[in-house]
Amino acid sequence: EKKVLSLAAARKIVAAAEAEANLRGVGVVIAVVDSSGTIIELTRMDTAQVASVNVGIGKARTAAIYRRPSRDFEEQIKSGRIAALALADATPLQGGVPVFVDGKVVGAVGVSGGTPQVDEAIAIAGAAAIR
Repeated sequence: EKKVLSLAAARKIVAAAEAEANLRGVGVVIAVVDSSGTIIELTRMDTAQVASVNVGIGKARTAAIYRRPSRDFEEQIKSGRIAALALADATPLQGGVPVFVDGKVVGAVGVSGGTPQVDEAIAIAGAAAIR
């Protein structure tokens, strides 16, 4: 039996991430995807830049389909593993984290619009909402 990320859970993730963004005073895009990287919920806060929409989606998809934080790929590239740039459908930027239920990846959340560290912290806060 495969666990899935419901719309209600995705909305809970967005609400928690948005609350964290508000606490930090930053407007971001929050994308929640299922385990295949398909969008369930997408929010662009009023002050978020439009370019962050595609970046947030890319971060979420990367975390979902590769089953690890998108930061891992950014760190590989910084460490000299340039071949990581060739990975299909990977957005190697910090800010995408997988969402786990019972130890299995059921989706991911991607955040874009703040600094890389802030994006990831907001994404982590969102993902933690359903643990």
